[in-house]
Amino acid sequence: MSDHEQVNNPLHGVKLADILEYLVENVGWKYLGEEVNINCFTHDPSIKSSLKFLRRTPWAREKVERFYLHVLKRGYSRREKPKREPGKPRYYKKKPE
Repeated sequence: MSDHEQVNNPLHGVKLADILEYLVENVGWKYLGEEVNINCFTHDPSIKSSLKFLRRTPWAREKVERFYLHVLKRGYSRREKPKREPGKPRYYKKKPE
């Protein structure tokens, strides 16, 4: 692909290391591990080990890139998820018939 084809790609020219450093600086390891549930973010995280894993695992890299784009576009605000009472079912939207 040429540079002309990449004009609308916000990840063009951004290194994976830069993405990870930005997320760690702005979100932190703890919340990064909660938002993108990958062991390299939750168990003894480091930039080096995370980069090694993400470079070898396309599905994990895609998750991190999507989260990075989300943070860039909308910012990151930590919201507490409401806890449901034990024994209460989760409510799902009914599919239209």
